[in-house]
Amino acid sequence: MPEGLVIFDVDGTLVDSQAVIVTTMERAFATVDRPAPGRRDILGGVGLSLPILVARLTPELDEATRAEIVAGYRTAYAPTAEEYGETVLYPGVVEGLERLRGLGLTLGIATGKSRRGLDRLIAAKGWGDLFATLQCADDHPSKPHPAMIEQALMETATAPDRALMIGDTTFDAAMAGAAGVRMIGVAWGYHDADALGAAGADPVAGDFATLTAAIEARLA
Repeated sequence: MPEGLVIFDVDGTLVDSQAVIVTTMERAFATVDRPAPGRRDILGGVGLSLPILVARLTPELDEATRAEIVAGYRTAYAPTAEEYGETVLYPGVVEGLERLRGLGLTLGIATGKSRRGLDRLIAAKGWGDLFATLQCADDHPSKPHPAMIEQALMETATAPDRALMIGDTTFDAAMAGAAGVRMIGVAWGYHDADALGAAGADPVAGDFATLTAAIEARLA
């Protein structure tokens, strides 16, 4: 059986969370009486740690106001997610993850989510035993810094050439490159396929079945 580590991004890769993210950001900006940026701008920064994303969206604002927006987002996220109902997984995620685990591959996560948000997702989906390593924004510098991947490699005793990063953004691709790990992109997330390919993702899968086959081919 193949041995290797497959590290997944979450938002835009496993979970279709765009409605929750955009609505939460709109509510966060409302706490400082400012209009929120457009949907495209918000989703274009998904994957970055929240303070970095807010700074990217508000270059004209002072640090104190940005901190209020960050706090507003963190306060609003859980009730907004509850309002929208059960977290939506992309088609094929459940079957694909089980297939990879059945092949003997180790699974991990590297996400811009907070620890609280990641723990909530893991509990909601019953994934407590599925992922061997869980890396999030609370414990590391924002993507594309390689710290999350490096920690995942260390925790699972995996060499970089036996690991893959799976993600939907150029931030994931840059993080993988900085860590010396190969990257496979997904075309259903928040950055387009051409941008992912240009950033080093090879290939960019169009559905989860194709992604699973590409992972098998590279770690077999």
